[in-house]
Amino acid sequence: MEITGNPDGVPVFLLHGTPGSRSGPKPRSSVLYRYGIRLISYDRPGYGGSTPRPGRTVADAAEDIATIARHLGIYRFSVVGRSGGGPHALACAALLPDAVARTAVLVGFAKPDAADLEWFSGMAGSNVRDFAAASHDRLLLVERLKEQAERTRRDPESLLTQLETDMTWPDRRVVRDLAIRRLIAQAYREALRSGPQGWIDDVLALRQDWGFNLSAIGGPVRLWHGEQDNFAPVSHTMWLARQIRTAEVQVQPGAAHFGAVEILPEMLDWLSNW
Repeated sequence: MEITGNPDGVPVFLLHGTPGSRSGPKPRSSVLYRYGIRLISYDRPGYGGSTPRPGRTVADAAEDIATIARHLGIYRFSVVGRSGGGPHALACAALLPDAVARTAVLVGFAKPDAADLEWFSGMAGSNVRDFAAASHDRLLLVERLKEQAERTRRDPESLLTQLETDMTWPDRRVVRDLAIRRLIAQAYREALRSGPQGWIDDVLALRQDWGFNLSAIGGPVRLWHGEQDNFAPVSHTMWLARQIRTAEVQVQPGAAHFGAVEILPEMLDWLSNW
């Protein structure tokens, strides 16, 4: 667990992407302090120093966050999830309605059983291969992610370099910023230092029943997506918006998947104003 910002500020949980870790890109502590935010991030099971929980579902994140909140003496908070963390943030909104004040999802994914969505349409080949294998060939998925995790442990930037071949130009612009690139690489290295289990379990969880109903969400939700995202296509967020009656949607032209790093401070400001 990592806590940054104002110790007496409004608590906001940041749920990292897939793969990712508690040390993922976030505003500097001085910025969070000025916004009056106490930002809490943690490693999902199997990432970083967190014990694996094979077979976990997306819904299980709500129990994890409730446990952390009780430990910290926090009874009401907001949540924000990036990419693969987005569905986990929605789980908290659905299953912890008395605790979650506001929810934001940045470049999130739709449910795998979305009847009126071509789930893989517009998605980069690397993500299609992994998510398809989660449904049809788990052994292949495990072997592929083991190899990628080992390469990433040896060279944290290797995963970014590999992803760059699939990126649209707005994402290339973001990750070529040296400071952001260093933060992302460090987050990948920390995420996979004990192996690929967290990454494997995330992919499997995203491609099976999430364990909760989106219709149960009644609190304020903001969905943000970069228009040119090809890792989690914008159609996923538009599908989520149709399922969540309280959702507001912002699709940003000239942005893509890693634009979530740049929009985070604005979203944190909204999340803390309840």
